[in-house]
Amino acid sequence: MKPHRTDGIDPAARSRARRRALQALYAWQMSHSAIEKVIEQFRSEQDMEIADLEYFEALVRGVAGNTEALDAELSKFIDRGIAQVDPIERAVLRIAAFELLHRPDVPYRVVINEAIETTKRFGADHGHTYVNGVLDHAAAEWRATEIQASRR
Repeated sequence: MKPHRTDGIDPAARSRARRRALQALYAWQMSHSAIEKVIEQFRSEQDMEIADLEYFEALVRGVAGNTEALDAELSKFIDRGIAQVDPIERAVLRIAAFELLHRPDVPYRVVINEAIETTKRFGADHGHTYVNGVLDHAAAEWRATEIQASRR
């Protein structure tokens, strides 16, 4: 039996929202369409009722609206220019960076685990190991207080 959440958050719906956000951001990266057009397309084409639509939109708008800042922060932890990172891995890293930097309500372990699982599902064969390495280093800097507290 699953433990009952009192905060109203459905982890499975959040996971689905992240996967849909990855697909939307990938489409946005590849098509260079306006982000609102991509969101609207996903609203009408995807089975969004099983995902957390509000969280999906927050992720997509958050990443699209902060891409330059997210890329600048990520550049400290990647071994190449962000444009050289595989497009799926780039979108996953941007989503995770957004969550780590702007969503302190989401535990860093959840962010990293979700990014790894999403990359395993949609990315290249060993892309998840790259994503894991980058996010471990980023979380150590961006969420140092939370990581220290979890070790006590």
